[in-house]
Amino acid sequence: MIQISAFADEISKDPVEQLDVLAEHGIRHIEFRSIFGINVLDLPDEKHEEFRALLRARGFGLSAIGSPVGKIKITESFEQHLTRIERSMMLAEFYGTKRIRIFSYYMPPDEDPAQYRDEVMLRMSRFAELATERGLSLALENEKGIYGDTAAHVLDILQTVNSPSLSHAFDPANYVEVGQPIEEAWTSLRDRVTHFHIKDYDSKTHKNVPAGMGEGQIPTLLADAVSRGYQGFCVLEPHLVIAELAYGFTGPERFGDAARALKTILDEKQIAYS
Repeated sequence: MIQISAFADEISKDPVEQLDVLAEHGIRHIEFRSIFGINVLDLPDEKHEEFRALLRARGFGLSAIGSPVGKIKITESFEQHLTRIERSMMLAEFYGTKRIRIFSYYMPPDEDPAQYRDEVMLRMSRFAELATERGLSLALENEKGIYGDTAAHVLDILQTVNSPSLSHAFDPANYVEVGQPIEEAWTSLRDRVTHFHIKDYDSKTHKNVPAGMGEGQIPTLLADAVSRGYQGFCVLEPHLVIAELAYGFTGPERFGDAARALKTILDEKQIAYS
């Protein structure tokens, strides 16, 4: 069984509107990245109390804390960033989710990422150690400009850290955007994928598109994953209107297009979902 979730801040900054639109499309989980335009890690504790109460009252849960951990320059302070992962873990426990989305640091432009490999591995290993201590899981997302941009780099991190607390959040659109062949990425990483971000990309127009309308091979990926026993989340992160480094937006109407596109794929592949 696939469970559908979404980055609800792609719908609206207003948490009530987020839940209204998700409920309209039968979606009951959120990848919590922001409300009121404030990142999940920066939101005051009283707002977290209010939002958790709202989620419970409306029958919603979280698929993960959609943290920005690791989405800074590798040359920035690691000690300062440790407070961010600790905040993420506290919030995961507060909301009752086991998973936190993370990244593997932006590389300096025009420099060889290989010279920063050891530092990336050190930081990722420390994150995994902290997650293991607290019984939590980290889902490493691939992204352009990050050390883990290609399948080879993501696999390098996962193999080097070698922790059951660190796995892969597979984002097809982000792989397409960096020129990574999807079949190659999937074949090398599918045994380590515990999370899907449903975002597709058309390299001809350089735009994100609804699932199945780009080059991300999402129908093939999901069918193969389910045939191999995948029972996790498919998290809508459409970026259909705005796709920036730290922000994506789709809006209520286009979110409907994204939700229907994913459900059409699941129906056609006869994949059960909720």
